[in-house]
Amino acid sequence: MITKIKLAGIGFITALAASLCCLTPVLALTAGAGGLASAFSWLEPLRPWLIGVTAGALALAWYQKLKPQKEIDCDCTVDEKPKFTRSKRFLGIITLFAVVMISFPFYSDFFTPSPEEKKIVVDQADIQTVEFKISGMTCGGCAKHVDREVNKLSGVVSAKASYDEGNTIVAFDKSKTSIEEVEAAIKSTGYAVTGQNEN
Repeated sequence: MITKIKLAGIGFITALAASLCCLTPVLALTAGAGGLASAFSWLEPLRPWLIGVTAGALALAWYQKLKPQKEIDCDCTVDEKPKFTRSKRFLGIITLFAVVMISFPFYSDFFTPSPEEKKIVVDQADIQTVEFKISGMTCGGCAKHVDREVNKLSGVVSAKASYDEGNTIVAFDKSKTSIEEVEAAIKSTGYAVTGQNEN
């Protein structure tokens, strides 16, 4: 039978794995390692399964912890105070950690810095708008990461990435930057450009 500590450990690891797809971009931006951002995006399709394993492992751990214990009729001495790792408090901490990690994609963009707003003067005739299809984005933090890198280019008027749509729409001054440079900026984040549509 799996012990409560092993179940808590399984819950901890699977909760962490379920949030790595969104936790990594935030950590990468904080550390300045942009290409690392998409390293765990392959976990995103497994997220529902990881959440299920986490919930199941923690539910079983709580069940084992809260079920009535059988009385042992013997004259042996028993240490009344259990180890911290076998306490309800420890299991509660692991459960809270799991909830925070599993819900991380819903608030991850709060930790991602927004792109700097910049004012540029361009000739309206030189503005080109292109939609880039992107694979690998899993949350709002990923989209902000793409926006931030694209906005570093000279001549970019606006960039709006959407992980829901799997794209970014970039308006830029074609006399100052090119489609290839914008695509290279997107790829520098670690996400793949799968197509583009010029508007």
